[in-house]
Amino acid sequence: MNLSKEVKISKALDYASGTADRNGEILDMQNCTGVLMVVKPASIATGATYSIKAQQGAAADLSDAADLEGTKIDIGDTQDNEIFVIDLYKPEERYVRVVADKDGANAVAESAMYIQYEGRVRPEDNVIAGEITTKLHISPDEGTA
Repeated sequence: MNLSKEVKISKALDYASGTADRNGEILDMQNCTGVLMVVKPASIATGATYSIKAQQGAAADLSDAADLEGTKIDIGDTQDNEIFVIDLYKPEERYVRVVADKDGANAVAESAMYIQYEGRVRPEDNVIAGEITTKLHISPDEGTA
């Protein structure tokens, strides 16, 4: 098994800093059972109130987005550059997203990605021009990289 062919990787949030809440890209879960929402904040200001959570909805534009119970992760101001993961398995609605919830006074920069798993269609193609480059190597010889 080659993991890069068993999962679908996509961008959730480009790296950016700010004080406003940020909604991740809308993710269609039609062909996958689960998704890891992987978030990495950079420097978090002392005293900042910052968290992430998952939302779902039936509308493709997530105009009906609703928070998912128990998915909130509070991130402390001493947890700079740590990685936080929400593992969402079998959401009840087709569309989901990650949300970075900020206090509006303290800037926090973050980036995030989605890793969908248990896809109904394989192998996955994880090359998206200008966004994702994947290169699979099977039993490579030693030598110049």
